[in-house]
Order: sequence, then C-alpha cells, then structure tokens
Amino acid sequence: MINYNVLSEKTKVWIYQSDKPFAAADIPAIRAKIQEFTQNWVSHSNDLKAFGDVYHDRFVVLMVDEASSSASGCSIDESVHFIKKLGQQYNMDMFDRMNFTYKTAEGIKSAHREEFIELYRMGLITDKTVVFNNLVATKEAFEKKWEISLGESWHKQLIAN
Repeated sequence: MINYNVLSEKTKVWIYQSDKPFAAADIPAIRAKIQEFTQNWVSHSNDLKAFGDVYHDRFVVLMVDEASSSASGCSIDESVHFIKKLGQQYNMDMFDRMNFTYKTAEGIKSAHREEFIELYRMGLITDKTVVFNNLVATKEAFEKKWEISLGESWHKQLIAN
C-alpha cells in the first residue's frame, strides 16, 4: 500500500459507507484486509499505486493514483467485489446510497433519506450541519469537499424536493 501523502491531488477516490459503525475491535482486521487488497490490486497485470483506509469507523476509502497505471473496469469490479465481501463478513451494508451520514455534537450519525429530511424539518439538522459527500472523485476533493456543510452539499437538493 502506498503512503497517502505521496498520492497526487488527482488520485481517483472511491468511498464506501457502512450502514453503521464498524466495531472498534474489528477495525484493525479490516485495515489489514484493506492493506492486503491495495497491495495486490492490479489493472491489466500492472500494480496499481493504491491506498485504502477506514475513516470515522464507518467509511472505507480506496484511492488509485492513475499517473502510472489507471484502474480498469475489471480492477474497479474487483474493488466492488472486495467491498461486498467485506460488508458481508462484518454484517454491514456498504452500498445503501440512501443512507446519509452527518456530524453532531455527540459524534457521527446516519439516517436514511426520509429520516434525514424529517430531521431537517425538525431543525435537528441544519444547513450548517456537516455531511459526508461520498461522491468526491479525487484526493483533492476528498480533502476539501468530503466533509462539507449541508447548505453547500448536493444533499440540500434532497431536502428541497
């Protein structure tokens, strides 16, 4: 696995969010599996310059610096298969796109779309609430726009409808 700090700003990013936090006791094993996967991740027989980690006990982030070798459709499929297997092993849904994660004073929480909208209507979530924009595509965007206020995020469109 490549060191995060050596990856270029244009490094490709994929973010997978679990439906609940990973158990603290499981995180070292999950990190080891991610490290093994990224060390062995290839595209058309070329090693990928890859990085992966667990963030906030519920996000698996994979990155590929495509300056030397691009992730192909098959290698991306391989990463999806890895994430599905990881989710099954730890009884997590890593592909629920209608599950939104946000920060509160008590920590990080998740809500399904309908609940998220209702929390906004009740004033428990506001335009200033920090949400996680899992659609960021590059390392630069990950660093600057992954954690963003609801008012600046695409999530706001869901509440307006």
